[in-house]
Amino acid sequence: MNQAKSERVVVMTGVTAGLGAHALEDIASRPDMRVIIGARGSGRRVPAGVEVIPLDLASLASVREFAEAVMWRLAGTRIDILVLNAGMQSPTNEGRSADGYELTFAVNHLAHYLLARLLLPCMAEHGRLVITTSETHDPAVTPIAPKTLEPHRLAYPDKNGFGSGIRAYAASKLCNLLTAQSFAALDEVKARQINVVAFSPGLTGGTSLGRDSPRLMRAFVMLLMHTVFRLVGFFRPEYVIGTPERSGEALAEVSLGEVVPPRGRIYISLVKGEPTFPIPSELARSRDAQERLWRDSAAMVGLDGRAS
Repeated sequence: MNQAKSERVVVMTGVTAGLGAHALEDIASRPDMRVIIGARGSGRRVPAGVEVIPLDLASLASVREFAEAVMWRLAGTRIDILVLNAGMQSPTNEGRSADGYELTFAVNHLAHYLLARLLLPCMAEHGRLVITTSETHDPAVTPIAPKTLEPHRLAYPDKNGFGSGIRAYAASKLCNLLTAQSFAALDEVKARQINVVAFSPGLTGGTSLGRDSPRLMRAFVMLLMHTVFRLVGFFRPEYVIGTPERSGEALAEVSLGEVVPPRGRIYISLVKGEPTFPIPSELARSRDAQERLWRDSAAMVGLDGRAS
């Protein structure tokens, strides 16, 4: 396919449902966009012109195949925007990926870490890498946030049961934020002036995150969101429930560079529908935690662990 000079190439994950679908619709509607997405299964309904390549984030082999397919289709054309938005949440941490890792950690973190590393050499100068995270990474916002980081215990948890699924989700979102900061610190990223953003859509209703949970649990969560969270939202704006339409619109704005964090920052969090630029948690800012996660993740996906 011949590409006009004005055309921008966008590669995205997590855009067939929820806020991601709204972001995809927004981005694909802009002029001069070539959009490639990864999705499980076939027959996905996507905007006209969007190219779909099979991708199962629960399999590192599938991630590699997707990256190779993207590079083959682009045939040397650079990626302007890489959006890693896919995420899952399970009722427990008992699920396992095709490679034997805890499923939430594998899908939300490891697969995207690997994909970003594989596609980074294909990104354009002044490109943009967006990784979706969550305010659940921060103990100052939510009590389920992780207080420590032990990547191998996240990959091979020794505790499960009630609440283990949401804790695994919060830990994976911490990993997303740490990973974004690690990429932003790379010499290659700085030299090529690639912009890295960690985006939190905030508490959003109507997403597909808990689709694998039992119906009773989904109903209970919905009850919480429309009673307890609504009440707490009067005192803590982070608990005000947003819509997938607005969260998707914001993700599109961030991806297209229409909303950017202040100089020297990479974290954007949507609060009451508006972008804010909070300082991440102390653990998320830890250089030691960033280096440990990068090194351990590299070993798990079979790549060089050097972060420079």
